[in-house]
Amino acid sequence: MIKVTPKVKNILVPAISIIAGFLVGALIMLAWSYNPIEAYSSMFSSALGNMNGIGETIRGATPLIFIAVGFAVASKAGFFNIGLPGQAQAGWLTSVWIALAFSHLPSYILLPFAIISGALAGAIIAGIAGYLRAQFGTNEVISTIMLNYIVLYVCQYLMQQIMPASLRTGTDTTKTIPVNGSLKIGWLSSMFGDSRINGGIFLALIGLILYWYFMKKTTAGFEIKAVGLNPFASRYAGMSSKKNIIVSMLISGAFSGLGGVAQGLGTYQNYFTQTSSVDIGWDGLSVALLGGGTALGILLAAILFSVLKIGGLGMQTIAGIPYEIVSIVIAAIIFFIAINYVTGLIFKTKKNKSKYYIPTRKEKGPNNGVDGPGKKVIEGSVD
Repeated sequence: MIKVTPKVKNILVPAISIIAGFLVGALIMLAWSYNPIEAYSSMFSSALGNMNGIGETIRGATPLIFIAVGFAVASKAGFFNIGLPGQAQAGWLTSVWIALAFSHLPSYILLPFAIISGALAGAIIAGIAGYLRAQFGTNEVISTIMLNYIVLYVCQYLMQQIMPASLRTGTDTTKTIPVNGSLKIGWLSSMFGDSRINGGIFLALIGLILYWYFMKKTTAGFEIKAVGLNPFASRYAGMSSKKNIIVSMLISGAFSGLGGVAQGLGTYQNYFTQTSSVDIGWDGLSVALLGGGTALGILLAAILFSVLKIGGLGMQTIAGIPYEIVSIVIAAIIFFIAINYVTGLIFKTKKNKSKYYIPTRKEKGPNNGVDGPGKKVIEGSVD
Protein backbone atom coordinates (compact mmCIF):
# COMPACT_ATOMS: atom_id res chain seq x y z
CA MET A 1 0.00 0.00 0.00
CA ILE A 2 1.34 3.41 -1.01
CA LYS A 3 0.91 6.46 1.21
CA VAL A 4 -0.22 9.59 -0.66
CA THR A 5 -2.05 12.81 0.10
CA PRO A 6 -5.79 13.02 -0.70
CA LYS A 7 -5.17 15.35 -3.64
CA VAL A 8 -2.59 13.00 -5.15
CA LYS A 9 -4.98 10.07 -4.65
CA ASN A 10 -7.74 11.95 -6.51
CA ILE A 11 -5.37 12.27 -9.47
CA LEU A 12 -3.87 8.78 -9.40
CA VAL A 13 -7.14 6.82 -9.22
CA PRO A 14 -8.61 8.23 -12.49
CA ALA A 15 -5.18 7.93 -14.14
CA ILE A 16 -4.96 4.25 -13.21
CA SER A 17 -8.52 3.74 -14.47
CA ILE A 18 -7.58 5.22 -17.85
CA ILE A 19 -4.43 3.09 -18.13
CA ALA A 20 -6.40 -0.01 -17.13
CA GLY A 21 -9.02 0.77 -19.79
CA PHE A 22 -6.36 1.01 -22.48
CA LEU A 23 -4.80 -2.24 -21.28
CA VAL A 24 -8.15 -4.02 -21.51
CA GLY A 25 -8.52 -2.74 -25.07
CA ALA A 26 -4.99 -3.91 -25.89
CA LEU A 27 -5.67 -7.41 -24.54
CA ILE A 28 -8.84 -7.70 -26.61
CA MET A 29 -6.94 -6.59 -29.73
CA LEU A 30 -4.25 -9.21 -29.06
CA ALA A 31 -6.92 -11.87 -28.58
CA TRP A 32 -8.24 -11.06 -32.08
CA SER A 33 -4.73 -10.83 -33.60
CA TYR A 34 -4.65 -7.04 -33.91
CA ASN A 35 -1.58 -4.96 -33.10
CA PRO A 36 -2.46 -2.64 -30.16
CA ILE A 37 0.61 -0.45 -30.65
CA GLU A 38 -0.32 0.21 -34.27
CA ALA A 39 -3.94 0.78 -33.23
CA TYR A 40 -3.24 3.31 -30.50
CA SER A 41 -0.58 5.12 -32.53
CA SER A 42 -3.04 5.53 -35.41
CA MET A 43 -5.69 6.70 -32.95
CA PHE A 44 -3.55 9.46 -31.45
CA SER A 45 -2.03 10.49 -34.78
CA SER A 46 -5.51 10.89 -36.27
CA ALA A 47 -6.80 12.92 -33.34
CA LEU A 48 -3.71 14.98 -32.54
CA GLY A 49 -1.26 14.50 -35.41
CA ASN A 50 -2.38 17.45 -37.54
CA MET A 51 -4.29 20.71 -37.18
CA ASN A 52 -7.48 19.31 -38.66
CA GLY A 53 -7.46 16.43 -36.20
CA ILE A 54 -6.81 18.76 -33.27
CA GLY A 55 -9.65 21.02 -34.40
CA GLU A 56 -12.04 18.09 -34.67
CA THR A 57 -10.95 16.85 -31.25
CA ILE A 58 -11.66 20.24 -29.68
CA ARG A 59 -14.97 20.37 -31.54
CA GLY A 60 -15.92 16.95 -30.19
CA ALA A 61 -15.00 17.94 -26.65
CA THR A 62 -17.13 21.11 -26.69
CA PRO A 63 -20.61 19.61 -26.11
CA LEU A 64 -19.17 17.06 -23.68
CA ILE A 65 -17.87 19.88 -21.46
CA PHE A 66 -21.31 21.50 -21.29
CA ILE A 67 -23.12 18.26 -20.55
CA ALA A 68 -20.54 17.08 -18.01
CA VAL A 69 -20.89 20.36 -16.11
CA GLY A 70 -24.66 19.89 -16.18
CA PHE A 71 -24.35 16.43 -14.67
CA ALA A 72 -21.81 17.64 -12.11
CA VAL A 73 -24.12 20.41 -10.83
CA ALA A 74 -26.93 17.92 -10.23
CA SER A 75 -24.48 15.45 -8.71
CA LYS A 76 -23.24 18.05 -6.23
CA ALA A 77 -26.84 18.44 -5.09
CA GLY A 78 -27.11 14.70 -4.60
CA PHE A 79 -29.09 13.88 -7.75
CA PHE A 80 -28.37 11.58 -10.69
CA ASN A 81 -29.55 13.44 -13.77
CA ILE A 82 -29.99 10.76 -16.45
CA GLY A 83 -31.98 13.12 -18.65
CA LEU A 84 -28.90 14.68 -20.27
CA PRO A 85 -29.60 13.32 -23.79
CA GLY A 86 -33.16 14.66 -23.81
CA GLN A 87 -32.11 18.05 -22.43
CA ALA A 88 -29.36 18.32 -25.05
CA GLN A 89 -31.77 17.34 -27.83
CA ALA A 90 -34.30 19.94 -26.69
CA GLY A 91 -31.58 22.62 -26.75
CA TRP A 92 -30.42 21.48 -30.20
CA LEU A 93 -33.85 21.67 -31.86
CA THR A 94 -34.85 24.90 -30.11
CA SER A 95 -31.68 26.80 -30.99
CA VAL A 96 -31.81 25.77 -34.66
CA TRP A 97 -35.53 26.59 -34.91
CA ILE A 98 -34.95 30.06 -33.45
CA ALA A 99 -32.00 30.70 -35.79
CA LEU A 100 -34.10 29.73 -38.82
CA ALA A 101 -37.32 31.45 -37.80
CA PHE A 102 -35.66 34.79 -37.00
CA SER A 103 -32.97 34.74 -39.66
CA HIS A 104 -33.63 38.42 -40.47
CA LEU A 105 -32.24 39.55 -37.10
CA PRO A 106 -28.66 40.82 -36.87
CA SER A 107 -26.03 38.45 -35.50
CA TYR A 108 -25.56 40.26 -32.18
CA ILE A 109 -29.24 39.67 -31.41
CA LEU A 110 -29.99 36.36 -33.14
CA LEU A 111 -27.01 34.37 -31.86
CA PRO A 112 -27.51 35.17 -28.14
CA PHE A 113 -31.27 34.68 -28.62
CA ALA A 114 -30.76 31.20 -30.09
CA ILE A 115 -28.17 30.21 -27.48
CA ILE A 116 -30.29 31.36 -24.52
CA SER A 117 -33.38 29.71 -25.99
CA GLY A 118 -31.55 26.39 -26.26
CA ALA A 119 -30.34 26.65 -22.67
CA LEU A 120 -33.86 27.47 -21.49
CA ALA A 121 -35.28 24.46 -23.33
CA GLY A 122 -32.85 22.16 -21.53
CA ALA A 123 -33.58 23.88 -18.20
CA ILE A 124 -37.34 23.40 -18.61
CA ILE A 125 -36.98 19.67 -19.29
CA ALA A 126 -34.71 19.18 -16.26
CA GLY A 127 -36.88 21.51 -14.20
CA ILE A 128 -39.85 19.18 -14.65
CA ALA A 129 -37.92 16.36 -12.98
CA GLY A 130 -36.63 18.75 -10.32
CA TYR A 131 -40.14 19.96 -9.48
CA LEU A 132 -41.48 16.41 -9.25
CA ARG A 133 -38.63 15.50 -6.91
CA ALA A 134 -39.04 18.58 -4.73
CA GLN A 135 -42.83 18.47 -4.43
CA PHE A 136 -43.64 14.75 -4.54
CA GLY A 137 -40.36 12.99 -3.83
CA THR A 138 -40.35 11.37 -7.28
CA ASN A 139 -37.15 9.51 -8.06
CA GLU A 140 -35.25 11.72 -10.51
CA VAL A 141 -33.57 8.74 -12.20
CA ILE A 142 -36.91 7.33 -13.30
CA SER A 143 -38.43 10.68 -14.28
CA THR A 144 -35.41 11.83 -16.30
CA ILE A 145 -35.15 8.50 -18.15
CA MET A 146 -38.84 8.77 -19.07
CA LEU A 147 -38.34 12.38 -20.14
CA ASN A 148 -35.60 11.28 -22.53
CA TYR A 149 -38.13 9.25 -24.50
CA ILE A 150 -40.79 11.94 -24.25
CA VAL A 151 -38.39 14.57 -25.62
CA LEU A 152 -37.16 12.20 -28.36
CA TYR A 153 -40.65 11.68 -29.80
CA VAL A 154 -41.95 15.18 -29.11
CA CYS A 155 -38.98 16.61 -31.03
CA GLN A 156 -39.72 14.21 -33.87
CA TYR A 157 -43.35 15.34 -33.92
CA LEU A 158 -42.43 19.03 -33.76
CA MET A 159 -39.91 18.60 -36.53
CA GLN A 160 -42.21 16.76 -38.91
CA GLN A 161 -45.63 18.20 -38.11
CA ILE A 162 -45.28 21.63 -36.49
CA MET A 163 -42.17 23.24 -37.96
CA PRO A 164 -43.08 25.28 -41.09
CA ALA A 165 -42.11 23.60 -44.34
CA SER A 166 -40.19 26.76 -45.28
CA LEU A 167 -37.63 25.92 -42.55
CA ARG A 168 -37.11 22.31 -43.68
CA THR A 169 -35.54 20.59 -46.66
CA GLY A 170 -37.70 17.53 -46.04
CA THR A 171 -39.58 15.80 -43.25
CA ASP A 172 -36.39 14.82 -41.40
CA THR A 173 -33.91 17.69 -41.86
CA THR A 174 -34.01 21.44 -41.40
CA LYS A 175 -32.37 23.94 -43.66
CA THR A 176 -28.88 25.14 -42.82
CA ILE A 177 -28.95 27.98 -40.32
CA PRO A 178 -27.97 31.47 -41.53
CA VAL A 179 -24.47 32.80 -40.94
CA ASN A 180 -25.74 35.40 -38.46
CA GLY A 181 -27.08 32.60 -36.23
CA SER A 182 -24.05 30.32 -36.46
CA LEU A 183 -21.23 29.64 -34.00
CA LYS A 184 -18.88 28.91 -36.88
CA ILE A 185 -15.89 31.27 -37.02
CA GLY A 186 -14.06 31.37 -40.34
CA TRP A 187 -10.57 32.24 -39.11
CA LEU A 188 -10.77 29.65 -36.32
CA SER A 189 -11.77 26.90 -38.72
CA SER A 190 -9.01 27.89 -41.15
CA MET A 191 -6.45 27.90 -38.34
CA PHE A 192 -7.32 24.28 -37.57
CA GLY A 193 -7.17 22.89 -41.10
CA ASP A 194 -10.76 23.71 -42.12
CA SER A 195 -12.16 21.56 -39.33
CA ARG A 196 -15.58 22.07 -37.75
CA ILE A 197 -14.19 23.71 -34.63
CA ASN A 198 -16.42 26.63 -33.69
CA GLY A 199 -17.01 29.38 -31.15
CA GLY A 200 -18.78 26.93 -28.86
CA ILE A 201 -15.41 26.04 -27.33
CA PHE A 202 -15.07 29.58 -25.97
CA LEU A 203 -18.54 29.34 -24.43
CA ALA A 204 -17.62 25.95 -22.95
CA LEU A 205 -14.48 27.34 -21.31
CA ILE A 206 -16.48 30.27 -19.92
CA GLY A 207 -19.01 27.74 -18.64
CA LEU A 208 -16.25 25.83 -16.81
CA ILE A 209 -15.05 29.02 -15.14
CA LEU A 210 -18.58 29.98 -14.13
CA TYR A 211 -19.17 26.48 -12.76
CA TRP A 212 -15.99 26.66 -10.66
CA TYR A 213 -16.82 30.13 -9.37
CA PHE A 214 -20.45 29.26 -8.64
CA MET A 215 -19.58 26.18 -6.63
CA LYS A 216 -16.56 27.62 -4.82
CA LYS A 217 -17.41 31.27 -4.27
CA THR A 218 -21.18 31.76 -4.08
CA THR A 219 -23.74 31.17 -1.36
CA ALA A 220 -26.07 29.40 -3.80
CA GLY A 221 -23.32 26.97 -4.77
CA PHE A 222 -22.55 26.28 -1.11
CA GLU A 223 -26.21 25.59 -0.39
CA ILE A 224 -26.46 23.17 -3.31
CA LYS A 225 -23.45 21.23 -2.01
CA ALA A 226 -24.81 21.32 1.53
CA VAL A 227 -28.15 19.89 0.43
CA GLY A 228 -26.32 17.17 -1.45
CA LEU A 229 -24.14 16.23 1.52
CA ASN A 230 -26.88 16.29 4.15
CA PRO A 231 -30.39 17.54 3.31
CA PHE A 232 -31.54 17.21 6.93
CA ALA A 233 -28.69 19.27 8.38
CA SER A 234 -29.03 21.90 5.64
CA ARG A 235 -32.76 22.19 6.35
CA TYR A 236 -31.98 22.62 10.06
CA ALA A 237 -29.55 25.41 9.09
CA GLY A 238 -32.36 27.27 7.33
CA MET A 239 -31.67 26.22 3.74
CA SER A 240 -34.62 25.34 1.53
CA SER A 241 -34.16 21.82 0.19
CA LYS A 242 -36.99 22.19 -2.31
CA LYS A 243 -35.62 25.43 -3.71
CA ASN A 244 -32.11 24.02 -4.08
CA ILE A 245 -33.39 20.84 -5.72
CA ILE A 246 -35.21 22.83 -8.40
CA VAL A 247 -32.38 25.36 -8.85
CA SER A 248 -29.73 22.67 -9.25
CA MET A 249 -31.81 20.80 -11.82
CA LEU A 250 -32.55 24.00 -13.76
CA ILE A 251 -28.84 24.83 -13.92
CA SER A 252 -28.01 21.23 -14.85
CA GLY A 253 -30.56 21.25 -17.68
CA ALA A 254 -29.40 24.64 -18.96
CA PHE A 255 -25.81 23.39 -19.35
CA SER A 256 -27.03 20.20 -21.01
CA GLY A 257 -29.14 22.29 -23.38
CA LEU A 258 -26.02 24.26 -24.29
CA GLY A 259 -24.40 20.97 -25.29
CA GLY A 260 -27.17 20.59 -27.86
CA VAL A 261 -26.75 24.21 -28.93
CA ALA A 262 -23.08 23.52 -29.68
CA GLN A 263 -24.15 20.65 -31.94
CA GLY A 264 -26.86 22.60 -33.77
CA LEU A 265 -25.29 26.04 -34.16
CA GLY A 266 -21.71 24.81 -34.27
CA THR A 267 -21.03 21.31 -35.57
CA TYR A 268 -23.94 20.47 -37.87
CA GLN A 269 -25.50 23.88 -38.59
CA ASN A 270 -28.95 22.23 -38.71
CA TYR A 271 -31.19 19.72 -36.97
CA PHE A 272 -32.13 16.29 -38.23
CA THR A 273 -34.54 13.72 -36.77
CA GLN A 274 -32.96 11.55 -34.10
CA THR A 275 -33.94 7.89 -33.96
CA SER A 276 -32.48 7.38 -30.48
CA SER A 277 -31.16 9.43 -27.58
CA VAL A 278 -28.21 11.60 -28.63
CA ASP A 279 -24.84 10.05 -27.79
CA ILE A 280 -23.33 13.23 -26.38
CA GLY A 281 -25.67 12.94 -23.41
CA TRP A 282 -24.25 9.60 -22.28
CA ASP A 283 -20.68 10.56 -23.18
CA GLY A 284 -21.02 13.77 -21.18
CA LEU A 285 -22.15 11.75 -18.16
CA SER A 286 -19.06 9.55 -18.50
CA VAL A 287 -16.85 12.63 -18.78
CA ALA A 288 -18.29 14.02 -15.55
CA LEU A 289 -17.60 10.75 -13.72
CA LEU A 290 -14.04 10.52 -15.04
CA GLY A 291 -13.39 14.19 -14.28
CA GLY A 292 -14.51 13.80 -10.69
CA GLY A 293 -16.90 16.74 -10.95
CA THR A 294 -14.08 19.31 -10.99
CA ALA A 295 -13.69 21.95 -13.69
CA LEU A 296 -10.15 20.93 -14.67
CA GLY A 297 -11.01 17.23 -14.49
CA ILE A 298 -14.01 17.72 -16.80
CA LEU A 299 -11.88 19.62 -19.33
CA LEU A 300 -9.20 16.91 -19.45
CA ALA A 301 -11.73 14.07 -19.51
CA ALA A 302 -13.68 15.72 -22.35
CA ILE A 303 -10.51 16.00 -24.43
CA LEU A 304 -9.64 12.35 -23.72
CA PHE A 305 -13.08 11.14 -24.77
CA SER A 306 -12.94 13.25 -27.91
CA VAL A 307 -9.52 11.80 -28.74
CA LEU A 308 -11.00 8.32 -28.38
CA LYS A 309 -14.00 9.16 -30.56
CA ILE A 310 -12.15 11.08 -33.29
CA GLY A 311 -9.05 8.88 -33.17
CA GLY A 312 -11.18 5.74 -33.26
CA LEU A 313 -12.22 6.61 -36.81
CA GLY A 314 -8.56 6.84 -37.79
CA MET A 315 -7.83 3.57 -36.02
CA GLN A 316 -10.48 1.95 -38.16
CA THR A 317 -9.34 3.39 -41.50
CA ILE A 318 -5.57 3.31 -40.96
CA ALA A 319 -5.04 0.18 -38.86
CA GLY A 320 -8.14 -1.69 -40.01
CA ILE A 321 -9.34 -2.26 -36.45
CA PRO A 322 -13.11 -2.22 -35.70
CA TYR A 323 -14.44 0.99 -34.18
CA GLU A 324 -16.20 -1.11 -31.53
CA ILE A 325 -12.81 -1.54 -29.84
CA VAL A 326 -12.98 2.17 -28.93
CA SER A 327 -16.34 1.59 -27.28
CA ILE A 328 -14.79 -1.26 -25.30
CA VAL A 329 -11.95 1.00 -24.12
CA ILE A 330 -14.42 3.70 -23.05
CA ALA A 331 -16.58 1.14 -21.26
CA ALA A 332 -13.53 -0.29 -19.49
CA ILE A 333 -12.43 3.15 -18.32
CA ILE A 334 -15.90 3.86 -16.93
CA PHE A 335 -15.91 0.42 -15.28
CA PHE A 336 -12.66 1.12 -13.46
CA ILE A 337 -13.93 4.56 -12.46
CA ALA A 338 -17.07 2.93 -11.09
CA ILE A 339 -14.98 0.63 -8.89
CA ASN A 340 -12.62 3.42 -7.84
CA TYR A 341 -13.05 2.28 -4.25
CA VAL A 342 -11.21 -0.93 -5.14
CA THR A 343 -8.59 1.00 -7.11
CA GLY A 344 -8.22 3.40 -4.19
CA LEU A 345 -7.26 0.55 -1.87
CA ILE A 346 -3.82 0.63 -3.49
CA PHE A 347 -3.21 3.96 -1.80
CA LYS A 348 -3.34 4.93 1.85
CA THR A 349 -4.19 8.54 2.56
CA LYS A 350 -1.71 10.41 4.72
CA LYS A 351 -3.03 12.18 7.78
CA ASN A 352 -2.30 15.88 7.74
CA LYS A 353 -1.42 17.34 11.10
CA SER A 354 -3.46 20.46 11.52
CA LYS A 355 -4.80 22.90 14.06
CA TYR A 356 -8.44 23.85 14.05
CA TYR A 357 -10.46 26.15 16.29
CA ILE A 358 -13.72 25.74 18.15
CA PRO A 359 -15.27 29.00 19.37
CA THR A 360 -16.23 29.15 23.03
CA ARG A 361 -18.68 31.48 24.66
CA LYS A 362 -16.82 33.45 27.32
CA GLU A 363 -13.23 32.24 27.36
CA LYS A 364 -10.69 34.96 26.63
CA GLY A 365 -6.93 35.07 26.58
CA PRO A 366 -4.37 32.31 26.15
CA ASN A 367 -5.45 30.38 29.27
CA ASN A 368 -6.73 26.84 29.60
CA GLY A 369 -6.04 25.89 26.02
CA VAL A 370 -7.46 29.09 24.57
CA ASP A 371 -5.52 30.90 21.86
CA GLY A 372 -7.01 34.33 21.49
CA PRO A 373 -10.52 35.59 22.34
CA GLY A 374 -13.12 32.85 22.12
CA LYS A 375 -10.98 30.32 20.20
CA LYS A 376 -9.84 27.05 21.67
CA VAL A 377 -6.87 25.36 20.04
CA ILE A 378 -7.12 21.62 19.48
CA GLU A 379 -4.22 19.67 18.04
CA GLY A 380 -5.32 16.79 15.90
CA SER A 381 -5.18 15.06 12.59
CA VAL A 382 -7.55 15.49 9.69
CA ASP A 383 -7.94 12.74 7.08
